[in-house]
Amino acid sequence: MDALYASAYPDLYTRHWWWRVREQILLKKIGTLLRGVSDARILDVGCGAALFFEALEPFGRVEGVESDSAAVALSGRWRDRIVVGDLDDRFAATAPYDLILMLDVLEHIAAPEAVLKRASDLLRPGGRILITVPAFTWLWTSHDELNRHVTRYSAAELRQVVAASGLVTLESSYLFQSLVLPKLLVRAGEALRPAPPRVPRIPSPPVNAAIQAWFRFEHAALGWLPVGASTLAVVGAA
Repeated sequence: MDALYASAYPDLYTRHWWWRVREQILLKKIGTLLRGVSDARILDVGCGAALFFEALEPFGRVEGVESDSAAVALSGRWRDRIVVGDLDDRFAATAPYDLILMLDVLEHIAAPEAVLKRASDLLRPGGRILITVPAFTWLWTSHDELNRHVTRYSAAELRQVVAASGLVTLESSYLFQSLVLPKLLVRAGEALRPAPPRVPRIPSPPVNAAIQAWFRFEHAALGWLPVGASTLAVVGAA
């Protein structure tokens, strides 16, 4: 992640409509996946400064792994729950996990199969991996450059990567359907007049709240549409 973006990220995560809506969607999905599981063990891969940990804590014990030591240094009371490094053979879990989160992680990795295989080794029987990634390479904009993305994934492309890792995609869907057209317009504008990437701005509180309300409604009513700006998948063992 770009250094300027990284410094703004905690505030964006806390207040910006996109992160607020995504968190609500994820918590609802996690609640479904962990229904009937008491004191679940959760691993958040690429957890950054542990900004999601407090919301996850009611489900059980949350741990993280993060390669950016500068982000981990900002994790406060969660610091002892985070391993600095990558999810590879050097990562040692004390017990299997009920749920592993890879939230906007795989798009940063050129060969994600190894990470998914390692995650599958850490799951308890019946455990799940919850993945989100930016959708469709034809929605690539300077924002992807700012985030240092390697690619974007359609649901079909993500299923192929999951299958190549020896796992099974149990469900997949798209998020933020009505962002597709604005992103296409941004892409077209950048093709005509290239500009350096800019850190997202937080709209005024009324506008921010209105956009949140729209996307929450959209997800509830139109989440079945086969297009969107993000892809979500639930993955399990074959």
